[in-house]
Formats: sequence, C-alpha cells, structure tokens
Amino acid sequence: MQKLANILIVDDDPDVREAVKIVLETQPYEPTFASNGEECLEQVKKSRPDLIILDLLMPKKDGFEVIKELRGYQSYPRIPILVLTVVKKEAAGRRYELETALRMDVDDYIEKPIQPDDLIDRVKRILARRK
Repeated sequence: MQKLANILIVDDDPDVREAVKIVLETQPYEPTFASNGEECLEQVKKSRPDLIILDLLMPKKDGFEVIKELRGYQSYPRIPILVLTVVKKEAAGRRYELETALRMDVDDYIEKPIQPDDLIDRVKRILARRK
C-alpha cells in the first residue's frame, strides 16, 4: 500500500486551508494544518511533513520568517516548500533578499487564486523530486 504524503497547509485564512484540503484529498495525500508561522514550526517539529504549502502574509510569524528559520538552522530537516500567496513572486523575492541577503529558498511558488490541476501538478513534481 502506498504511503500517504503528509502535506502541511499553512494559511491564516480557513477558507484557503479548506479549499487546498479538498484539492489535495483527491490524491494520496494526508493534509495537516497550521494557521500561522508559529503553529507551522510546531507541526514541523512534531510530524516532519513531506511538503509545506506556505502562505507568506500571516499573523505571529509570517511565511518569510518561517522560511528563514527552516532554512537557517541545521535542527530542521530540509522540507520542500511550495509558497501559495497573493504576493507577487518578484515582490516576495525582493523583500526576502532585502531582509536576509539570500535568495528565497523555496521549491515552487504559486499565486492565489489557484487552479486545482495546477496545484496538484506542482505538488506531484515537488514530491517526485524528493524521492
């Protein structure tokens, strides 16, 4: 039997979390959830997801801080990150570079609103590269 990929969906909007969950459940994926960056980091420590789908603009710790923390410390495993946000890719990259002097180290980037087939294709590609 195929192991379900654990995908952590991190977004402060419950409607977005639910929509992504519905799309992912059409595949052999097991979605888990966090509503902000602090919850995301707690979930990573507890369950080590196979992929994180991450919003950038959230309360408490935003997605930029989460990426910086996940990529900056050896104590976290290298988990693929798919950014899902309304922030344009170029603007997000510039902000991250200004704050960290580094390129935003994510595996893919998709802007809201999303097309379900596009999301599934990107998730499949990222998980296939991980194997």
